[in-house]
Amino acid sequence: MNPGDVAQSVLPLTSSDLSLLSLFLQAHWLVKVVMLGLMGASVWVWAIALDKFFLFMRTRKANDSFEQAFWSGQSLEDLYRTASAGQAQSMAAVFVAAMREWKRSFETQTRSFAGLQTRIEKVMDVTMAREIERLERRLLVLATVGSAGPFVGLFGTVWGIMTSFQSIAASKNTSLAVVAPGIAEALFATAIGLIAAIPATIFYNKFVSEVNKQAQRLEGFADEFSAILSRQIDERG
Repeated sequence: MNPGDVAQSVLPLTSSDLSLLSLFLQAHWLVKVVMLGLMGASVWVWAIALDKFFLFMRTRKANDSFEQAFWSGQSLEDLYRTASAGQAQSMAAVFVAAMREWKRSFETQTRSFAGLQTRIEKVMDVTMAREIERLERRLLVLATVGSAGPFVGLFGTVWGIMTSFQSIAASKNTSLAVVAPGIAEALFATAIGLIAAIPATIFYNKFVSEVNKQAQRLEGFADEFSAILSRQIDERG
């Protein structure tokens, strides 16, 4: 890197030029790339957060509605026809998968119920895993931005400080008016990294907790429904 070029690219800023836009425009091109990447990551984090907020809201409402219908005394056949008519998700998907295996076993005209309980539990486990995976989708992005964002911003800061020091050496001027703008540009990258990382970490922890709650709710329903079907298998056996 040529110190003369650095001195030309990092010109001293006046106090009126210390706006965020000016800091960005005066930064080294590599620091600009880091800033733009972190800004894009921040926008992505908020887009994922909004999507997850609405997803979990819909999931809670759907589970509440399904549980109310399930324990209302409605027959399992009627509930199965209603749930399977649409795109069943979450608790309804577990119920539909179990009922589909139940009906398939009886449609084969076999009178042997050995293994039926195990098969039903297996299909419910597979469906629950698929539903939990759907809820966890893109949470890895939040975890990555939350953990790597500050370090990426720090990289931009270190590079910016190196560039500023080279500019100071080239201009042979160590006054605060020359040093301060370059340091401010460099620290701006770390600030953007924190702006992206802090919400990502908060959202990640919140959504992981929500996924765990939904997983426990699905497991509880699966155990209760498995017990109901087990009693019916014993009555038919």
